[in-house]
Formats: sequence, C-alpha cells, structure tokens
Amino acid sequence: MSQHGPWAVVFGGPSPEHEISILTGLQAERVLRDAGHDIEPVYLAPTGQWFQVPANSEAKDFLEGAPAGSKELTLQLGGDPGFVLKKGLGSKKLDLAAALLCFHGGGGEGGGGAFLFESLEIPHTGSSLYAGAVGMDKLAFGGLMQAAGIPTLDRVALSEHSAPSFPGPYIVKPRFGGSSIGIEVVDDIDTARAIGQSSPHLKNGAVLEPFRPGIVDLNISFRTYPELELTDLEKPLRAGEATDGVYSYQQKYLSGGTDGAGLTHAPREFPAQVPESVTTAAADLATRVAEVTRLTGVVRVDLLWDPDTGVVYVNEVNTIPGAMSLYLWTPKRPAADVLAGALTEAIERRIRWPQPGFSQGVALRAAGGIAGKLVGMG
Repeated sequence: MSQHGPWAVVFGGPSPEHEISILTGLQAERVLRDAGHDIEPVYLAPTGQWFQVPANSEAKDFLEGAPAGSKELTLQLGGDPGFVLKKGLGSKKLDLAAALLCFHGGGGEGGGGAFLFESLEIPHTGSSLYAGAVGMDKLAFGGLMQAAGIPTLDRVALSEHSAPSFPGPYIVKPRFGGSSIGIEVVDDIDTARAIGQSSPHLKNGAVLEPFRPGIVDLNISFRTYPELELTDLEKPLRAGEATDGVYSYQQKYLSGGTDGAGLTHAPREFPAQVPESVTTAAADLATRVAEVTRLTGVVRVDLLWDPDTGVVYVNEVNTIPGAMSLYLWTPKRPAADVLAGALTEAIERRIRWPQPGFSQGVALRAAGGIAGKLVGMG
C-alpha cells in the first residue's frame, strides 16, 4: 500500500531492556529509511519524557539521554489525540500513519504500548493489550501452553509458602522480563528464595523451571501479514563457553564484537543443523503458538530441544523481539519488506476495542441509588 504520512518508529521506555530497545529502534529506522520510507523516530526516555529525535542517530548519541537536537513531545488524549510538538508560540501535531513499536520488556511490550497507541488512535504494530500481557507473563504463558496441550517444561511461581513438585536444580527467572536479564541457576529452593528477595530483577515476581543442562536452545520467528509465515530454525551458539547452561544477556547482545549489532551478529547456526523431525516439530509448534495466543506482527518463539528424548518444547514468546528478528528473515525476505508488512497490517487490520453490545446507560439506570449499595460496607 502507499504510505500516507510518516511511520513512527517508537523505542526506549522505562525497562531493564531500555538499551536493547534503542538498538532495535535505530536499526528499524535505518532499514525503513534506506528503503525510501518516510520515518519519524520517537524516543521514550526512562524519565517518561517523549522526544522526536534526529534522523539517523547512533547508539552512542543516547548515552546521556535524548540526543542533541531532540524535541520534546507531549501526549494529547481526547479531542484530537496524538503526539504534539511545540513550535514557537504554537504547537503542531505529528501526522503519523502508523507506529512500529520497538519496546522491549516493561509495560511497553507487555500490552501498555498497545493500549497507549490505541488511545492515541494511531495504528500500531505488535499485538493487542491482552495478547501482549500474556506474552510478557511467563507464568500465564506457560499455563496457556499447558491448557492448549502444547509441550512446555514445568513452570511455577517462586513462593515462600510452597515448593515446586519437581526437584532442583532450578532456573530462576523474572516473571515479567526478557533478554535473559536476571536469570540464575540454583541447586535448591532455599537459595532460589534468597535470590528472589535480593535480586532487583525479581522484585515483581519470579518463576522456577527445572534446569536441564543438556537441553538445546532453538528459535523461530513468525509473521502474520499478509499471511502466517515462518522463518527457518535458528540454533544460538554460546561462544567461548560450554554448550550446557543458560543463553545469557552477554551472549545474546554483547558477543557480536564492537562492529556487531547485538543479536544480528551473535554466533549462531542458521539454519539449525538438527534432525528433520525437530525442524518439523518446531514449525508446527510455532504455528500453534500463533493460533492460540492471537499474537500478530513479527514474533519470535523460543524453543527447547531435548536431544535425548527428541522432544521439542515451547519455552517463551517474544511479542516484540530483539532486532525485530530481522536476522532470521533476511535470507528469505528483505528486512524493509518485513517491517513495512507489519506496519501495513497495523493499518489494514487495526486493533480496536470491543464496543458495548447493548444500549449505553442500561446498567447505570438499573443500579438505583448508590447509598443502597453501601449496606454492610461500613
């Protein structure tokens, strides 16, 4: 479709994954701009301030906050909603056709970004508030997989009052978070509880999973526009370390060298050299995840393969994946086409809140006096 008005690339936000979001946003901006699209980069600082930032900014420009030359934006809700830029004694609303959301972690990826942009009446990529929230909550997502009959490892909430039914050692993860930040491997439940109380990354809750040192990480991405499509299967490699363990933040984002771009240059085996049965199972599982979660846009599914049993498990889902998973798509689709497709989907299949199914005011009229509702509440 032809582009009417600029597309916003939105990144940053108050999250432990703030810097990764900046990298993803800058990559996406450059890819789309180089393909000839009109792009408006919009940055959300950790302080909660919004900025229109200069085109083609570099990562180092954000070391001290918003880059030089940035212009602060205000959010206008109601009336004529949108981003407003102060201009002299007046103001100007940014006329945005759609927004590519590049938030990672926090409320931005967990459904908050979707809710905000729906309130601003700006079509946005990614999923709905509901699907994004489930994807960010590891406990809820694991429960959804189990309910749908999709193989996944046991996962329980870290609790001071009860112990998991499966034995240690355990992987302790933030219940809400990504990029492998805050993950620990412990031998027993007492150590897990101690870490849960001391780690800043676990203060909002943690989950426990069985630690399986021989298990293999696998990744696959899907997109939902113009129809459901999958990438080849990727096997991340842990450079310089034994193959057993947890795929860490450092290995994901800092192992590509100074000229790398995080996940784009992290060591990997792609396509993964695994038995054909594993490749087939991975594609089937990713398809089922897409159907069950109703996630849209560009999504990455993280899988685990047990070579001893041959079983492939769904581990987690990334509703706004690092680097938008473009490194998985470029062998078969130009990166700009993948991002433009997600933005086109945002416009053509715009997410809208359900409308009431009955006349407004029916419940209010039937309620009677509020004083009568307070009986027994004193």
